[in-house]
Amino acid sequence: MNFLYPGFLFALLSVAIPVIIHLFNFRKFKKVYFSNVQLLKEVEQQNSSKEKIKNLLILLSRILAIIFLVLAFAQPYIPIADQKNATLNNAVSIYIDNSYSMEAINKDGNLLDEAKRRAKELVKGFGMNDRFQLLTNDFEGKYQRLLNEDEFLKALDDVKISSSNRNLQQILNRQENILTASANKYSFIISDFQKNVSNGNKLETKNDIQYAFLKLNATTLPNVAVDSVWMLSPNHQPGASEKLVVQLKNYSEEEAKNIPLKLTVNNQQKGLSSANIPAGKTIKDTLNFSGLRAGWQKGVVSIKDFPVTFDDTLSFSFKVDQSLPVLSINGASAGNYIKALFAADPYYKLTENAESNINYSGFGKYGLIVLNGLKNPSSGLAQQLKTYLKAGGTIAIFPDLDADIQVYNAFLSGLSLPIIQGLTKTETKVDQIDLQNPIFKTVFEEIPKNLDLPLANRYFSFIENSSANKENILTLPGRKLFFAKYGVGNGSVYLSATGLNTADGNLARHPVFVPLMYRLALNSGDESTLYYQLGNDNALASKKISLGKNQTLKLSAKSFEAIPEIRQAEGKTLIYVADQIRNGGFYDLKLADSLMSVYAFNTGRSESDMHYLSKTELNNLAGKRNLKIFDADKDAVKLMAGANKIGQTLWKLCLILSLIFIAAEILLIRFFNNPKKTI
Repeated sequence: MNFLYPGFLFALLSVAIPVIIHLFNFRKFKKVYFSNVQLLKEVEQQNSSKEKIKNLLILLSRILAIIFLVLAFAQPYIPIADQKNATLNNAVSIYIDNSYSMEAINKDGNLLDEAKRRAKELVKGFGMNDRFQLLTNDFEGKYQRLLNEDEFLKALDDVKISSSNRNLQQILNRQENILTASANKYSFIISDFQKNVSNGNKLETKNDIQYAFLKLNATTLPNVAVDSVWMLSPNHQPGASEKLVVQLKNYSEEEAKNIPLKLTVNNQQKGLSSANIPAGKTIKDTLNFSGLRAGWQKGVVSIKDFPVTFDDTLSFSFKVDQSLPVLSINGASAGNYIKALFAADPYYKLTENAESNINYSGFGKYGLIVLNGLKNPSSGLAQQLKTYLKAGGTIAIFPDLDADIQVYNAFLSGLSLPIIQGLTKTETKVDQIDLQNPIFKTVFEEIPKNLDLPLANRYFSFIENSSANKENILTLPGRKLFFAKYGVGNGSVYLSATGLNTADGNLARHPVFVPLMYRLALNSGDESTLYYQLGNDNALASKKISLGKNQTLKLSAKSFEAIPEIRQAEGKTLIYVADQIRNGGFYDLKLADSLMSVYAFNTGRSESDMHYLSKTELNNLAGKRNLKIFDADKDAVKLMAGANKIGQTLWKLCLILSLIFIAAEILLIRFFNNPKKTI
């Protein structure tokens, strides 16, 4: 057993006080003469013996009461098995959870404020030569060093709520990176321990570090969050009708009724709704709106849900294009059907290239590329198209049925598409159309009966090894491919088994061809990300941006401006922001005075689930003898006493024993052998 404050042991000299009082408090008797004292002498001897026992017991009680009172102040403890070296200084890492869930309250107020108070108590328990690391969810580089007590307390006062969140293993790893010097090493984590901080796996710790978790207890609160949003169409036209799907989640154990839902776009209200959400469930609601002009749009979906409000809004951004550029690469015998189709609608801007004169460098600016009756598609074209597909492009292929099959197979293999088995010249009618496919889903108000379908006079048959990335849109009898979609890279390829010439069939003249191609074009392109998550998404995607000499991109918002790192990859420009963006909202990407993109950032929804790990669950995660878990409502005194540093403290036991012996002294004086006075 050792002592936390051994200097108090000098107070044990005070034990001499009751001993001196006992020695000098002799009772003096006055002699009285009687004629016969034989019986009286026997009584006096008996009372004198009991009086001596009483005095000795009182003396012992006083001595023990003083001894245990002094020991309580000296704070004895039983050292832990791997007792720290007293000759070394202490290196202490204290993690303060500053995620949104720490805005919750309990009987002591705000959880973040309580965490700061606990951290100050911990620091006060160490010596003036000890060093401390302050760690928060931001993982800021400036705190990746050890501070003295004053520096730590000053930094602690500056801790604010952050949108970032980390799991327990990330926190422990970060602490271990700083606790490497020759010192007694301590790791403290002060948090509410939401369930999202763990993936259920056992924690990995180091044997030379003493770990302690201090669990703060929040008042359980109901919460409804705007979980996510997405658009039903990747393409947006000026004035067109738009559909936004909103997903709401109820994290509480009670049904949420009449939750008001509002949509604003460019600060104009575009939709209103309300929702009832069963306990612990998720619902979806679709908001319809229109009337948008060309350009970048800034949308906000919001609900009203108190008292947890950080997840009541979700910002998103998207672009309404003035036009959709389409490239048609035509073979020598290709018809004019593609030109006639897209020239009829001013929204589509058609560019035509001959097969012999293809501008590969401009592929990235087109939303749709149509290969119309190519006679000799080259491997170089396949390579360029594959790069285009990796960037999320869309290709429609209508083959020339008179071309060399081996040449076409080499081209199709380069695009990871099925190869041609042979040419079938039997007249065959399409027997099935997938009206639930996104291409046709909104074309027909009701499913028509006896729908007239295209006819093929001749068509290619294909050898397909896998249908994992295939969607049949139009099929021939026997489930043979007529027109299907294949996922390639991040893009899509629509492959036709027949061409558009009249000799091949009536597809180009059939009524289904117009909605097929229009909808294909409207669903083309890589759907841009509507929003990003703070702290997790550090790479932003944009269409390829070509920078001139001495030109830079700037990312700006209100009271914020940064020059991000730029990388070009697979037809896209990637913008890396590292940890520069800390607040939710809209950020404009500009090249000089030109607006290139608008990005929306939101806080993650992992903090929305107000359920917490119990002390038992934390113990199951830990399972280590050098990791202790304390409940702030029950075990806070141990932390102030230094139990996490030295092992099992005994000062409480000493204080209780001191009180017991004081009580014993009082009882002895009052009730032990008090003689009755007689007259």
